[in-house]
Amino acid sequence: MKCVILAAGKGERMRPLTLKNPKPLLKVNGKAIIDYILEALPSEITEVIIAVKYLRSKIKKHVGTKNRGRIVMYVLGSDKGTAYSFLAAKKYLKNERFLFVYGDEIPNKADIAGCLKNDLSILTFKSKNPQANGIAYLRRDGSIKKIVEKPKKSTSRIGVDGVMVLNTDIFKYMPKLASGEFYLSTMVGMFVQKHKVFPIKARNFIGDISTPNDLIRAGKIIATRYNRKN
Repeated sequence: MKCVILAAGKGERMRPLTLKNPKPLLKVNGKAIIDYILEALPSEITEVIIAVKYLRSKIKKHVGTKNRGRIVMYVLGSDKGTAYSFLAAKKYLKNERFLFVYGDEIPNKADIAGCLKNDLSILTFKSKNPQANGIAYLRRDGSIKKIVEKPKKSTSRIGVDGVMVLNTDIFKYMPKLASGEFYLSTMVGMFVQKHKVFPIKARNFIGDISTPNDLIRAGKIIATRYNRKN
């Protein structure tokens, strides 16, 4: 099984930290964000496809072409938005199911394993502020009926995270322009309407890592969980 990781963005909200380093290489408790992702991947994942663009040579040097026994391939991302960076991975995906992770996530191995137990799934969390998140609405069978980005009013508190199990039918849907960019979320929104995609509640949710303060917050959460285990 393959995993697609998006690591192409400039991480402008992380500046000045991202002026010389790409966001996936920023460290939380001494470890690069992308290393948390790669370490969390289960044994089912044998190949990794990373979409890179901004300071891409640094990511390629850090990760290499083989990492933790897995083959690593790279595709050139886009400045047009996450959708077009994702579309660059299409050439390596042929009629198959795959894992997708945004390159600024710190997923937990158990949460990824939970997602993989379903044919198609999206990791979710309880949103305290639906107006700031993509929000999922469910069908009676528990699958996701639709996803609304930052709704002004919402009857749902199911926030959508950046870890998903998709299949190559996703490429049937073209992204739509939103706020000047083409976001992958517009493709996923169309995908869930035609497919049975189930929400998997995150047990170890950290949240968005967008600003320098988020690095500190994530580090405290990870340290607390490590101390509990020991």
